Amino acid sequence: MDARTIIAGVRDGKGLTSKSAKWFADGLASGDVTDAQAGAFAMAVFLNGLSEKERVGWTLAMRDSGSVLEWNLPGPVVDKHSTGGIGDCTSLLLAPALAACGACVPMISGRGLGHTGGTLDKLEAIPGYRCDVSVEDLHRLVAEVGCAIVGASADIAPADRRLYAIRDVTGTVESIDLITASILSKKLAAGLEALILDVKVGSGAFMKTPERAEALARSLVDTANGAGCRTAALITDMDQPLASSAGNALEVLEVMETLTGVAINQALWDVTVALGGEALALAGLAEDAGDGADQIEEALESGRAAETFGRMVAALGGPSDFVERYPDRLPSAPVLFDVVAEEDGFIAEIDSEALGHAVVHLGGGRLRGGDRINPSVGLSEIMPIGEPVEAGEAIVRIHAANPGDAEKAREVVQAAIRISADEPEEPPLIHQRIA
Repeated sequence: MDARTIIAGVRDGKGLTSKSAKWFADGLASGDVTDAQAGAFAMAVFLNGLSEKERVGWTLAMRDSGSVLEWNLPGPVVDKHSTGGIGDCTSLLLAPALAACGACVPMISGRGLGHTGGTLDKLEAIPGYRCDVSVEDLHRLVAEVGCAIVGASADIAPADRRLYAIRDVTGTVESIDLITASILSKKLAAGLEALILDVKVGSGAFMKTPERAEALARSLVDTANGAGCRTAALITDMDQPLASSAGNALEVLEVMETLTGVAINQALWDVTVALGGEALALAGLAEDAGDGADQIEEALESGRAAETFGRMVAALGGPSDFVERYPDRLPSAPVLFDVVAEEDGFIAEIDSEALGHAVVHLGGGRLRGGDRINPSVGLSEIMPIGEPVEAGEAIVRIHAANPGDAEKAREVVQAAIRISADEPEEPPLIHQRIA
């Protein structure tokens, strides 16, 4: 067996056997497959696609290119994955809420990608929080706390780490087959029993159209279930930011306000509860998604989720009093600037991707690999679609490191938000459920 024969088989529509998939994934991990061969393979998959059986085989081969975690815990091992958006901080609410309901949650998360924020970047806005832990520490943390949100170790799906970088420079990022295998190889390597997926659709999502979002959701659900992990997906809206903030420390602040009951963003709450309800039902901890949603709401309302989040933060090196003193513990930007409405009307449309890019250019994301992130910058008090406004009223607050950055962000934000005299129809939070 060799790389050229495997590539030619996919190129010519002859398919990808499980043995070929394993050989190629192992070659990616070991370096026996060259960058040129990896790029050719990715393009062959991009052009010809994989069958459902082949996609399951390729995903499992990518998973098995490194370590696969095994657990001996009192509850089911459950996780959630989002395809990424703006103000999408549900993971920080959901992991402790699931743990408070009896699930065990080893949430292996990622950093910001393009215009979207990363869960690890948000958590690192908390002083001392460590995202990089050993497998042994991850086992201990999940056993003691119930959840741990951390980064993937180097031996989790190393074939994906290699192919991911090559896809980025070979024009094959958009392949649903490759996206599916990339997401699921890492999640399945965590040894999950159940997985809930949050597939975003709209202006701030990677999948802009309902058709593309549904295709990805069905691919993910079918492949994960085919690989033996009980999985469902919700397609949720990203035509506007989910939270009213976008930026690392600002989103953590909004999460903490929600966990402690100080101020609740209803959209953020509702999506978290819906995802959690589905996850508990998949894991066998609830009779159905409705019962699961009730359990998640109780965990949030009672403060049990906040208490679990605080223990997780302390166990991962953060302040032991974070839940009690989070406003003092999070960094804040020196320059605040309000973007105001130029006319009376309603917030009619938001280019969420443009807002995401504004956060990145403020320093809240990476323009190049290795860039350092400023955790304090971003946007807050983002008015939602349908909100009535008057000329001169603030519609977004910019948090910047200096006045020059604030002015550049103002121009982008002003152009990204359209005000209309006519009241618009508000987009639904949850578009579809895929099971």
